[in-house]
Amino acid sequence: MTTVRTRGLDGIFRPRSVAVVGASRREGSIGRQVVANLIAGGFQGPVYPVNTRAEVVLSVPAFSQVSRIPGPVDLAVLVVPPDAVLKVAEQCGKKGVKGLVVITAGFREIGGVGIQREEKLRRIAERHGMRVIGPNCMGIVNTEPEFACNASFSATPPPVGSVAMVSQSGALGEAILADAAQAGIGVAMFASVGNRVDVTAADLVAYWGDDDKVKVILLYLETVGEPQEFLQVVRAVARKKPVIAVKSGRSDAGAQAASSHTGSIAGADVAADTLLQQCGVLRVDNFRDMFSLAQALLNQPPPRGRRMAVVTNAGGPGILATDALVALGMQMAAIAPATARALRKVLPPEASVHNPIDLIASADAARYRAALRIVTRDPEVDGLVVLFVSPIMIDAAAVAQAIVDETRELQKPVLACVMGRQRGDEAHAILQRAGIPVFRYPEDAAVTLRLMARRWRWLQRRPAKTPKFRVDKAAAARLFRTHRGRGWLPGAAAEAVLQAYGVPFAPSRRVQEPGDAVAAAHKVGFPVVLKAEAADLLHKSEHRAVRTGLRSGDEVFAAAQELLTRLKPRFGDVSLQVQRHADGHREVLLGMTRDVRYGPLYAAGLGGVQVELLRDVVVRIGPLDGQDPHEMFAGLKGAALLGAFRGSPPADLDVGVEVLLRIQQLVQDFPQIQEVEVNPFILAGKDRRSVAVDARLRVETR
Repeated sequence: MTTVRTRGLDGIFRPRSVAVVGASRREGSIGRQVVANLIAGGFQGPVYPVNTRAEVVLSVPAFSQVSRIPGPVDLAVLVVPPDAVLKVAEQCGKKGVKGLVVITAGFREIGGVGIQREEKLRRIAERHGMRVIGPNCMGIVNTEPEFACNASFSATPPPVGSVAMVSQSGALGEAILADAAQAGIGVAMFASVGNRVDVTAADLVAYWGDDDKVKVILLYLETVGEPQEFLQVVRAVARKKPVIAVKSGRSDAGAQAASSHTGSIAGADVAADTLLQQCGVLRVDNFRDMFSLAQALLNQPPPRGRRMAVVTNAGGPGILATDALVALGMQMAAIAPATARALRKVLPPEASVHNPIDLIASADAARYRAALRIVTRDPEVDGLVVLFVSPIMIDAAAVAQAIVDETRELQKPVLACVMGRQRGDEAHAILQRAGIPVFRYPEDAAVTLRLMARRWRWLQRRPAKTPKFRVDKAAAARLFRTHRGRGWLPGAAAEAVLQAYGVPFAPSRRVQEPGDAVAAAHKVGFPVVLKAEAADLLHKSEHRAVRTGLRSGDEVFAAAQELLTRLKPRFGDVSLQVQRHADGHREVLLGMTRDVRYGPLYAAGLGGVQVELLRDVVVRIGPLDGQDPHEMFAGLKGAALLGAFRGSPPADLDVGVEVLLRIQQLVQDFPQIQEVEVNPFILAGKDRRSVAVDARLRVETR
C-alpha cells in the first residue's frame, strides 16, 4: 500500500532507467564503480553515464548532461562535486527524474555552507516531487531479478535473499554488505541513507513492510530522526516481520547533567533503547549478533516460552550454555520423568539425562538421533540448543545430518553449536543448508535465543486502555498562573499541582521558625520528618537538609535551629517543611522528563537518595498505555524487593501504577511541564496508605 512515506520509492528501487551523473572512466573512481555495478548486476533497463568530457564510459555511450538523454530517466545517481549537486538536481527535476541517490558528501555533516546546501537540495526535490536518498551515502541495491539495480559503489555484490538493510553510514554499509555475504545472508534490498535529507529509515521500513519478498529488516542507526513517527511506523511493521537494529552511541558522556534524578538517568541511549523496545525492534550489540539473529528468525520459529533444553556430547560446553541461558533470563527446562526414563534406555550409564543432557564424548550420529527423537517430544521444552564437539573418531557430518533429520518437523527453535575441526566445516554446511543456525560458541546461541523469545513475548502483548482520572485541572492551572515564568516551582506549589491530580502526599506544614515547626509537628502528629527548602536546594540529602525520626518538640526545635543556622548563609531564604513520617519502607521514583528529540520519557524505579547510584529505573516513551507501568515495575532488577519478604507484605504496586498514569495525565494537560518527579513515593501494603513525601516540578513557558 502506497503512503506518503513510501510514495515514489519504486522510482529509486525499481527504476526502468538509471543515469549516473559524474560517471568516470578513471579506474578506482566512485563514478566508474557505480556504472560497473549497474552493468555487472544485470540491470534490465538502459544505463546512461553522464560525463562532460567522455563520449563513452565502460563501453556505454555517455551524455554531457541529463537533459540530453533521449529517453525518460527514473533514477539519477549523483557523483559530482558538492558545488555542482544543486545544479544537477535542478536539471534532473526538469527532466522528470523520479528519484535521486546523492552519493556526494559536503552537506550537513560539514556544517555552515553544507547545511545551507542541503536545505536547498531538499527544496529542489520537494518542488519537483523527487524522492532523495542521501546525500553523503553509498547508494542502493535491489537484487530482484526483474530489476537487479545495484546503484552503489560497493565492491561486494550481495547474494539474492529476503533481508532488507538500512545503514546510516556509507563506510559501514560496505562492511555490512561484505559481512552479510560471508554470513550467508541473502539481501533483497539495501540502502545507505546518509544525511536523510528526504528518505529516512522509517520510510524504508514502511516500504519494506509491504513487500512480501522482504522477510526480515536490518537497521544500522546512529541517530533516530523523528522518534515519534519512527515509533508509529516501525511498531506496525514489526508485527508483520522482524526488525533488528544495531544502534551506536551507547555511551552518554556528552549529555549535560540534569537537575532531577529522572533527567539524569533517562539519558540519550536509555531513550533510544526504550524507543526500539517499544517498537518491537530487537536491538543487538554488533553485526555478528545481527546476522545470527536474522538467520534464526528467517528459518526457525520463535520459542513460545523460556524453557530451554541443551543436548551435548561434552560437559564443559553444556555448562557454558546453561550459564549463558540462565544469565540472559531463560530457564533450563525441567525434563519430564517420562523423557528421562526414555533417555536412560538409549544412553550409556555414564550419560546424564538431566538438563543439560550430556551424551558423553563417544556419542555418534545414532546416539544423537535417538536422544533428539525423545527430547524434541517433551512438552516442557520450548527450544533446543544442540552442541557437538567433534572428536577425531566421530563423523561430524553424520551427526549434523542426524540433527537435521530429527528436528525437521519440529515447531520449536533449534540452534546448533559445532566446536572442533574434524569435518566441522562440512557439518556446519549441512546444518546451515537446513536452516539451523550454527554458532562457534554456546554463549552466542544463548543471545540469539533470548532475542527470539523477546520477539515472541512482544508479539503477544496487546495494549491496555489508559484510564482517565477525575482531577482538578482548574486548580492546577491557577497554580501555574500564580507561578509564572520558567524553572522549578516552589515545593509547596509542586505538591499542590500533583495533589490536584490525585497524587497523595503525607500530611505536612511549612513554617519559617523553629517554634512554628514545633507547633506544626504537634498538628501533623509525631514522629515527623523535618526538611529545609530553598530555591536552589534541589537535592536535599546532599546538603544534609533532612532530619528524620523526630519524636518530640525538643528534637524538632533543635533540628530546625541547626538547619536554619547552617543553610541560610548559603541558600538565603530557607523555610522548613514539617511532615508526618510515612508508613512503609519501599521507596520508588515516579517521574517524567521531556526530551527534545523523543518527547516525554516516563520513569519508574527504586527511589530514595540512592537512585542515581543504583540506577534501577525503567523508562518508557509516552504515551503510556494501561499496561506499561505494570511492565516497568516488573522490569526492575530489584523488582523482588517490592514483593513480600521477611514477614512484610508486598508493596501495593497498583497505587504506584495509578500515580504514574496520573502524572502522565498532568503532563498531557500541561505541555509546559519539562520535568516532574515524585521521589520518594512510599509504597505501603494493601491495608495501609501509600504516599509521596517529596516532589519537584519544572516548567518552561514558550
